[in-house]
Amino acid sequence: MSSYTGGQGVVHAPGHAGHGHDEHAHGVPHGWRRWLMATNHKDIGTMYLIFSFVMLLEGGVLALLLRTELFEPGIQFFQPELFNQFTTMHGLVMVFGAIMPAFVGFANWMIPMQIGAADMAFARMNNLSFWILPMAAVLLTASFFVPGGATAAGWTLYAPLSVQMGPGMDMAIFALHIMGASSIMGAINIIVTILNMRAPGMTLMKMPLFCWTWLITAFLLLGVMPVLAATVTMVLTDRHFGTDFFNAAAGGDPVLYQHLFWFFGHPEVYIMILPAFGIISAVIPTFSRKQLFGYASMVYAVAAIAVLSFIVWAHHMFATGMPVTGQLYFMYATMLISIPTGVKVFNWVATMWRGQLSFETPMLFAIGFIFVFTIGGFTGLILSIAPIDIQVHDTYYVVAHFHYVLVAGSLFGLFAGTYYWIPKWTGYMYSEKLGKLHFWSSMISFNLTFFPMHFLGLAGMPRRYVDYAAQFTTFHQIATIGAYWFGLSQLIFLYAVLRCFAGKGARAPASPWEGAAGLEWTVPSPAPFHTFETPPEVK
Repeated sequence: MSSYTGGQGVVHAPGHAGHGHDEHAHGVPHGWRRWLMATNHKDIGTMYLIFSFVMLLEGGVLALLLRTELFEPGIQFFQPELFNQFTTMHGLVMVFGAIMPAFVGFANWMIPMQIGAADMAFARMNNLSFWILPMAAVLLTASFFVPGGATAAGWTLYAPLSVQMGPGMDMAIFALHIMGASSIMGAINIIVTILNMRAPGMTLMKMPLFCWTWLITAFLLLGVMPVLAATVTMVLTDRHFGTDFFNAAAGGDPVLYQHLFWFFGHPEVYIMILPAFGIISAVIPTFSRKQLFGYASMVYAVAAIAVLSFIVWAHHMFATGMPVTGQLYFMYATMLISIPTGVKVFNWVATMWRGQLSFETPMLFAIGFIFVFTIGGFTGLILSIAPIDIQVHDTYYVVAHFHYVLVAGSLFGLFAGTYYWIPKWTGYMYSEKLGKLHFWSSMISFNLTFFPMHFLGLAGMPRRYVDYAAQFTTFHQIATIGAYWFGLSQLIFLYAVLRCFAGKGARAPASPWEGAAGLEWTVPSPAPFHTFETPPEVK
């Protein structure tokens, strides 16, 4: 029996599959069929995680190409057109190829285990939602090699640029459609699994916070992915079928594109950060040896963030000349979002307060997450103030802000979750020495890369420019050195993870962390192919 952090209940796990079971009796597939026709949530989760890491490497290489060009003023390696393609594709690959699929991988692995379900609700749809992703990734990456190259309209694909690009733009639109379809299928699967397949006694308010954050994220996905699909379809028809949605010369409105895109794009920011909040809310209580402070308030805060995220989109558009009433409304609505976000940070700190803290790698990444995410949150609050935003709009200040949220937020959350659950995934403990080296190397190099960008932006350096005035050189050189260091640091992570999968390191017990609570720690490590033979009971 183990006490359980969701509510105040106690977990009994009478019927999990142990190592003693003959797994062949249950028809565990082998060879290529196990992966190509996978319907097991763990296998699909593993494939999502591998895919997202490959895309992270691709996006990272594109980022390093950008930083290499920016090491000195003047045009050194890449013509402006190619530089803009790298900028655009870096954003698209990282958002749609790396961060979102990584969180879906975590959802596939952990949600059924945390709620005591045998598998995801729609196993075959789960398989389809994964396998269309590599196709979309190939389509997106191949756009570099068509006449005119990849799209260079920025990751936001603003009209009128996106209406005028070559065939690479069409490939990006179709890739986004396919990735969007994958997200919608994944979201439906997660919602149905959480609402219909919880173990007896697992009420909604006893669920681990990771399940809550993903439930709310899935509703966000259902709300906004169709909007993105409609928007890029309008771009497609403007390009090929004679419509004029965004063509000002024919009576269309390019600013309409921005409204539609950001109605998707702002909730999308929370789609990429809420699951990280769930991971951090699992890690911090474990290594503080305490229950999560204010569980219910955390649930309501996540829900509040999700609702508010739909009504703040035009804070990305203060520079478009909207009326002052519109500016005031979006300014105040945006400031409001910082309140539920502050509640979460307060609750994490209160959980650690007077706890019996230990600083294994997952905890280091969780604390690092709180530190850097809070900086990103503060710069976001500054950007919500319209007069300031108009001054620093489209400068490196904005680049610094959203990388503090997405790299330090999403990515550090993913690292914390990987180190926390990898003993459960592989049956082996990671190397604490490698984990800590990865943390400190990533933490220092990340801040070295992105903190100077605040100063670049305040000094007036515009983003997405291939060339710049000489006075910006020093900060650009610091950022480039930091970027190479940060990129190479991720090879430490890759090595640490591969060691676990190769079976090197200490064997992991069912519950390797003293103080860890939840159903996933009641099954053996590695988690057996069929997790729960009979549903566990939560009392």
